[in-house]
Amino acid sequence: MTEIEHDVQATESSAMDSPAGRQAPEEVPRPSGIGPLGWLRWGWRQLTTMRTALILLFLVALGAVPGSVLPQRGQAPEKVAAYLEEHEALGPWLDRFSMFDVFAAPWFAAIYILLFVSLAGCVIPRAVKHYRSMRARPPAAPRNLGRLPQSATYETDAAPDDVLAEARQVLRRRRFRVDVSGGAASAEKGYLGESGNLLFHLALLALLFALGLGNLFGYRGNVLLGEGKTFANSLSQYDQFTPGRAFQGGELAPFTVTLDDFKAEYEPKGDKRGQATAFDAHIRYRATPDGKEKKYDLRLNHPLKVGGAKVYLLGHGYAPVFTVRDAKGNVAFQDSVPFLELEPRNLTSEGVIKVPDSQPDQLAFYAILWPTAVASEDGKQIVSAFPAPIRPVVTISSFKGDIGLDSGSPQSVYKLEGIGKTLHPVKGGQKLLEPGETFTLPDGAGSITFDGLREWTSLSVNHDPGRIPALIAAVLAVLGVATSFMVRRRRVWVRASAGESGRTVVEVGGLTLGNPTPEFDEIVAALRGSDDEPALDGEPAPGDGAGTESGETEPADRPSGPATEPKE
Repeated sequence: MTEIEHDVQATESSAMDSPAGRQAPEEVPRPSGIGPLGWLRWGWRQLTTMRTALILLFLVALGAVPGSVLPQRGQAPEKVAAYLEEHEALGPWLDRFSMFDVFAAPWFAAIYILLFVSLAGCVIPRAVKHYRSMRARPPAAPRNLGRLPQSATYETDAAPDDVLAEARQVLRRRRFRVDVSGGAASAEKGYLGESGNLLFHLALLALLFALGLGNLFGYRGNVLLGEGKTFANSLSQYDQFTPGRAFQGGELAPFTVTLDDFKAEYEPKGDKRGQATAFDAHIRYRATPDGKEKKYDLRLNHPLKVGGAKVYLLGHGYAPVFTVRDAKGNVAFQDSVPFLELEPRNLTSEGVIKVPDSQPDQLAFYAILWPTAVASEDGKQIVSAFPAPIRPVVTISSFKGDIGLDSGSPQSVYKLEGIGKTLHPVKGGQKLLEPGETFTLPDGAGSITFDGLREWTSLSVNHDPGRIPALIAAVLAVLGVATSFMVRRRRVWVRASAGESGRTVVEVGGLTLGNPTPEFDEIVAALRGSDDEPALDGEPAPGDGAGTESGETEPADRPSGPATEPKE
């Protein structure tokens, strides 16, 4: 085929094609989305913003509200049971959402962990960026120093290089980081304020870590200890024990505490009559089984530190001493029995005495104690007039039968089980007793003697390995936030150039984060020295303040790198 025939055929082919306007446009590929990795990156950026951290911090505070309003199983399981009985409809729903164990709830742990991650992701990169800023050169001088919030201009006979050398010395004496180049001196200080802000947030992060450390490896337990009794730090000795999630029972320190004497002082008269003014528990303790025994006066807010734990004094009450003989005259029980208060102002208390070893029937007693017994105003009942044991009196109600301890089922030591079923009241078995008096039960069932009155104290043993780190973090947080408020970023620029008159024109500009400070005027005065000629421009020029923040800077034709000047 010749060249002419080829051109004619190409022309015919193009004529048969559709006009350009009628041709369908080529398909543009649709965006495929950011993908899973993009969504993860977006989620991380949202989580590590300060806004998210503040929201999570608010949620932590909001989530802690039910823990302070509602009873918690870790502190008062009996109050939780009572709340569930009183609120049959609402109680189970609250229990489903862990409202009675807030600080161990999965939702609270999720908020806590998210807050920890958010703060770490926000503060750590910010700290790295701040460190790099501290090592970088001060920003170059703006083009128009007269438009800065603080500025001054004057003339001098000194050469420009001498002026800049003098400016370098003056600013360095004031602990500015100084860089001289391009006919201007750039100085900056005040990074300590931002450092304090970062220290506060890092300390907050450390505080959260310390709290988590204590919750994981610590423990807290309560024990009721009567006078003359000894407590050994083992799980079986605790009345209530709350371990950390990673705590192992074998980690308990083997210390012992013996209560020798407990004394309480009360206000004797006035509107505050009967109010406790001081508690003092005289104890002996051993840090190890073969260690030296030491004495200690345990008081409120003065805990005992032993075995890595702190032993706190919580409260106190009375423990009457009874001797019970069975029908055969044998001593079946002889010990003190802790009573729980019925009326906190004057310590009217109640308790039970269980005697499973009496023969032929087991005996039990319900008793009420009045530390200072007097007749009521109507004379129909007994009341306690004062919490101190001035005239202690107990009233005894007797029972016999099967107490139920032989079945192996656990029972409360403060409550009688099976009354009216396996345990029956003794007819005529009620009696008022003063110390030293004996009540013989009817039908020769036995006798009970009120021997005297002792006192008990409740102790709280708290082991928290995160306590010291948390204290250090809290102190650092306070120092950091105080520093961030006291120190502000300041920048000063000095430019020296030859004027038309042959003298050197010196321009000084200052920029302070917040309100201007008198420091700028002191710097200008130090630069001028003995020069008495007034400044040409001592006030800021009208218009927008310009500086490195506004973008009006000259490009710095100098190598970048860490500054070697002193830093604040």
